[in-house]
This record gives sequence, C-alpha cells and structure tokens, in this order.
Amino acid sequence: MKFAEFKKAGHWPTLLAAFLYFDISFMAWVALGPLIVYIVHDMNLAVDEKFTLVAIPVLAGALLRVPMGILADLFGAKRTGIVAQLVVIAATSWVCYFGLPSKLSVEIFGLALGIGGASFAVALPQASRWYPPQYQGVVMGIAGAGNMGVVLDTMFAPTIAELWGWQAVFGVLLVPMVLILAYYAYAAKDAPGERKPISLRAYGALLRDPDSRWFMFFYFITFGGFVGLANALPLYFTVQYHVSGVAAGLLVSLIVAFGSGFRPVGGMIADRIGGIRSLSMFFGVVVAAYLVIAFMPEGPAAPAATGWALTEMPRIAWMSVLLFSIGVLALGMGNGAVFQLIPLRFRQEIGLMTGMVGCAGGIGGFFLAKALGVAKGMTGGFGAGFLFFGLLALLGFLGLAMVKVRWRTTWGAASGARV
Repeated sequence: MKFAEFKKAGHWPTLLAAFLYFDISFMAWVALGPLIVYIVHDMNLAVDEKFTLVAIPVLAGALLRVPMGILADLFGAKRTGIVAQLVVIAATSWVCYFGLPSKLSVEIFGLALGIGGASFAVALPQASRWYPPQYQGVVMGIAGAGNMGVVLDTMFAPTIAELWGWQAVFGVLLVPMVLILAYYAYAAKDAPGERKPISLRAYGALLRDPDSRWFMFFYFITFGGFVGLANALPLYFTVQYHVSGVAAGLLVSLIVAFGSGFRPVGGMIADRIGGIRSLSMFFGVVVAAYLVIAFMPEGPAAPAATGWALTEMPRIAWMSVLLFSIGVLALGMGNGAVFQLIPLRFRQEIGLMTGMVGCAGGIGGFFLAKALGVAKGMTGGFGAGFLFFGLLALLGFLGLAMVKVRWRTTWGAASGARV
C-alpha cells in the first residue's frame, strides 16, 4: 500500500477524528476499572459488589451499540458522535466536581460511561464509508485501534488518584475529551451518498442465521475476555495478591497491551493458516491459561496497608501476571481471527454483523467480571469464575470442530481465502 494513494482515496481528517473519538471514548468506558478501589474506599462494599460496579459500563456499552448504530444511520454519524461525546463529557464533569457519594451514583455514572463504549458503532462505520474495499482492512484497523485507551487508563489513573485524589483523574480526562470533541466537530464529515437506515427486523433476520450466532459466541469469549479482564484485573490484583492500586494499574496496562497490540497479528495469522485453525489454537491457549489461574493460591498479605509495591510483589503475583499476559495475548489475537472470518461469511451484512458481534463481546465482558465477583462472594475465591470461562473457551474450541467442515466446503470455498 502506498501512503500517497491511501491519503487520496478517502478523507483522512475523518479517519483521524474517528480514531480519536473511539480512543477517548474507550478510555472513559473502562475508567471505573482501575479507580474502583479508590472510589468505593469508604462505602463498605463487599468484593462481589465492587466487581458488579466495574461490569456495569461494559454491559451498558454492549447493549447501546445497536441503538447507537441505528441513530447514526438515521441522523448521521457526526451528529450522533457529537451528542454522545457531550453526554459523556457532562457526566464526567459532574463526577469531577461533585464526586460519587453512593453506590447508586456509581451505577448511574457507569451507565453514562456505557455511551462511550457504544462509540464503536459510530466511529468505525463513519471512517469505513469513506474508503474503497481495498483499504477497508487498514481503515478498520486504524479506527479500531482506540482500544489502546485502556492501556493509558490503567497506567496513569491510579498514580493520579494517589497524588491528587480519584476525582482529579476525571478532571485530567476532561481536557483531551473537550479537545477531541472540538477537533471531531471541525474535521469529521459524513461520507457522501444516501444513508440506508437498518431496521430492527434486519437484525432479527440475521440473528436467525446459525452462523451469526456462532460468531457472536466466539466474540463473546474473545473480546468479552479482553474487556472483562481489563476492567476486573485491577481489583483482582488488589484483592488476590494485595498489591497497591498503582502497582495493579501498571500490571494491567502491561497485560492488556498484549491483547490490544497483537489483535492485528491474529488477523494476519488467520489470513495465512485460516481463521478456524488459528482461532482453535488461540482457544486452546485461553483454556490452559484460565485453568491454571483458577487453581493458583492467594498471595501473602502485604506488610503495609497500601499493599505491595511493584518492586516488592511476591513471586506468585508475577507468575499470575505471566499467565494473564499469555491468556490476554491469545484473546486479542482471537479477536483478529474472528474478524478475519466474518467478512468472508457475511460480506454484504458486515455492518449489521459488526454491531451484533460487538454487542455480544461487550456482554461477555460483563459476565466475566460479574462471574469473578459472584465466585468470590460464594466461595471465597475466584477459581470458580475462571473455571466457568475456561469451560466457555473449551466449548468455543469444540464448536469450531463442529462447524469447520461445513464452513470450509460452503462459503469458505466460495470466498477464495483460507478458512
């Protein structure tokens, strides 16, 4: 690909605006994860309640993706994106100045942050519609790279909270949010041509196709695992291994960087050896990682009330970091493999499928975080939650074995690509 030709092919200011919009929205979407320890410090909540709170934005973002996509088709992506950013900025401003004094206020704020998670359904199609088919891969990769926002969240938010208080994190976040909204309103443009609004009936018709349900299940496991762990691991490390909030944030930023950075690698591997084979391998790695993590013991208590510092962490905590890094790496590459297969099967319905599969992935993230909280509350440990999701990954592996012959001999053969 020649950059000069790519630059002339579409509208790069819109592509940049879509990337920035998705990036800052993703940062807002997952902000509760690394900050929940500080936010609920004086609320006397049980551990399972804390995991439920960090899961609320994930579920809200998943469920809002379909209506946000419909609104973008009806009123235009730019108008929808501006209104969505204004809502998230208003909610963030309120929390920055007035705080979150109760569990209910945290829940309501989580619902507002879900609008940031739904930006996936606006930003990616907005950029995609400007470019011809031969550039769709790179365009979707650039616009979708906003999930790196979770790395920045986990890396810097706990340190800011330690220095100036957790409300200051949202004050800092407001600065790029306002600047990006201004650039988005100035530079982003809706692609020329008539918009074709998608009805709920079209979603229902596609949902009746068994292949669409398989893809939703696979993404429920892969993206659900990625975003669920990104939100839950900061709290998990402080509870299971008694590390400080800052140390937990740095560890999680390292772990999720693997999932974000290696998603394109998963797609490349799928192009080379086939999506079914590569996704089967990734599921196998995820199953092994979850099973080992499920039986790992709790770490020793820290001598200080603030928890273990990064340089003082016990060996068992570092072993856990290694296992999570391997597991999230496989989950991230699995995301790329799923989206190597989807356009081959649903070439004409890729917009619909993106919304449906993305919604399923977000719901998976909610259930992972919720399962860990329920397991801790019922059994005193997290093992049952990881065993449950390990079983789901095993079912994904078996599901691929069930459909691979039919897929390869039908639409796979007609696609001309490796399946």
